[in-house]
Amino acid sequence: MTQVKAMVVSDLGAKLVVQESRRSPLNEGEIRLRVLACGLNFADLLLIKGQYQERIAPPFVPGMEICGLVEALGASVDGLKVGQRVACVPGHGGLATHLNVAGSICIPVPDALSNTQAAGFQIAYGTSHMALARRARLQAGETVVVLGAAGGVGLTAVEIAHLMGARVIAVARGATKLDVARAAGADVTIDASDPDLKGRLKAQGPVHVVYDAVGGAMGEAALSALSPEGRFLAIGFASGDIPQVRLNHLLVKNIDVIGFYWGGYTRFNPAALRDSMTTLLGWVAEGRITPHVSHVLPLEQAEDGLELLRSRKATGKVVITP
Repeated sequence: MTQVKAMVVSDLGAKLVVQESRRSPLNEGEIRLRVLACGLNFADLLLIKGQYQERIAPPFVPGMEICGLVEALGASVDGLKVGQRVACVPGHGGLATHLNVAGSICIPVPDALSNTQAAGFQIAYGTSHMALARRARLQAGETVVVLGAAGGVGLTAVEIAHLMGARVIAVARGATKLDVARAAGADVTIDASDPDLKGRLKAQGPVHVVYDAVGGAMGEAALSALSPEGRFLAIGFASGDIPQVRLNHLLVKNIDVIGFYWGGYTRFNPAALRDSMTTLLGWVAEGRITPHVSHVLPLEQAEDGLELLRSRKATGKVVITP
């Protein structure tokens, strides 16, 4: 039986190690994929450290989202065929040459997306679209502040908010990242190192929505800059610090703080995810959004890819290709 090569977490917090194992047999409803590309996410770093919302006991293979080629179908799999490219979010297991997944979680990949784009498309774009359209109820003409605007999810938030007709203020660190955000549709760019971030944001006029994937002091500054009846989207805490929210501040300004976890919808409302993905894939086919991949690395350099996320050196997505 053909071997599977994978990058394995043997202990929480440890570096990835290469291991080979036999392929697992297919269960009913499963398909076997040859992994073409695996998109890395900041959540992978948390999963490896045992700090993610959903914990997995080691040993395990990280890699939350993939693009793969269907090699075999288990019993009772409908709508898929051998040789077809599909994308899916298994949650882990993607940093490998092969993977068995439930056929029900896979979607066909349109020709408009390359393997690397498809691998990094689902979580980042799905997060921003669901957060802005469904949770924040973003309207055309409103102003959105995107923190971490050149990162994996932040850049998609800039692109989608712009596409929805919003005025976008992008906050990122350094001229290079701000240029990337501007190219994605940002109307205003502000360096995250500005000592008066709150003042700079307030000077831009009413701020209706804050999209915060960073947290910490930056998140607190943006929260303070929100206008009355503004909406604050808590997407993640890449800084490692969770912003401190004062309830009296929310009360006085009638502010909504909205939590958003894309993965949660896979359990309590998968139909909402499918509808969102249908919209996004339509936009891709129409050329209205273009996934940005800054680094593509081979499987053996997956640890280097994670370091790019850890050190904030990537823009858009980092993708691993077995």
